[in-house]
Amino acid sequence: MHDPPGALHTERLWVDNAGMQTPLNSLADLLARHTASDGIHASAIPGVGLIRTSAPTMPMPVVYEPTLCLVAQGRKRAVLGTTSYVYDAAQYLIASVDLPVMGSVIEASAERPYLCLVLDLDMARLSELALRHPVPNEEAGAPARGIALSQTTPELLDAAVRLVSLLDAPQDIAELAPLVQREIFYRLLTGPGNALVRQLAQADSRLNQIARAIAWIRGRYTEAWSIDDLAEVAGMSKSSFHAHFKAVTSMSPLEFRTQLRLQEARRMMVAEAMDAASAGFHVGYESPSQFSRDYGRAFGLPPAKDAQRLRLGVL
Repeated sequence: MHDPPGALHTERLWVDNAGMQTPLNSLADLLARHTASDGIHASAIPGVGLIRTSAPTMPMPVVYEPTLCLVAQGRKRAVLGTTSYVYDAAQYLIASVDLPVMGSVIEASAERPYLCLVLDLDMARLSELALRHPVPNEEAGAPARGIALSQTTPELLDAAVRLVSLLDAPQDIAELAPLVQREIFYRLLTGPGNALVRQLAQADSRLNQIARAIAWIRGRYTEAWSIDDLAEVAGMSKSSFHAHFKAVTSMSPLEFRTQLRLQEARRMMVAEAMDAASAGFHVGYESPSQFSRDYGRAFGLPPAKDAQRLRLGVL
């Protein structure tokens, strides 16, 4: 039997040559201790969240904002458009812009729950560091995909452990947390697979132009608008905008809007017990049949049946 991708790298992160505790062990211990229950937990450190899940979960829609997701234990899958990203302790995930994805924990148990550190990406700090540490002969090029996986390094893990350890010394958070966060951003900018982070740090990059358009769509996803409107927001020609938008999001602008509409409609039906027709109308659909068709293509079931399944917690 072959080891899964990243298995040998993960093993080296877990156990060193002397069998001593490694940063990955320490990070998992810290996350487990500071997450007494399943869910997403805010922390006393600004911009830092902790996630714990004790069983695999069904795919659920979520919008990934600019974030670092660093897994200490377990495995997760994020699906953007038709592309699937599976990440665990061997690889961290970077989301560079607001993206609607389907996320599911695929490896977790009560004995070994999924544990993840989530860190908001600070654009001001990233930009300042990128200016201080330029890459020779760096070219703008085409925008990177909005989600990327990169190999987790011992240096990044060590900084993550020191950051989460501050939860045990709350009196030190105000002074020391910004310093450790800055180190983490430095590791992201200078580590393997840093193209996405470096583009994100450049205010005039194509990626940031697309990010402006994405923010505009998120504020107006229930409305009717044209690609010309979006291209103007991004400051690009219509043809260039369409190509770059799809490169970043794996979707056309209209497909992106549809995903946002369907995610919100699904939330309304599950969390607010709204009927399918009303949910579709609230997110901008004029035709109930079109809403039902789009919903079925996205989630595999008609709206009412899918909402009932989710309310019952059936995988």
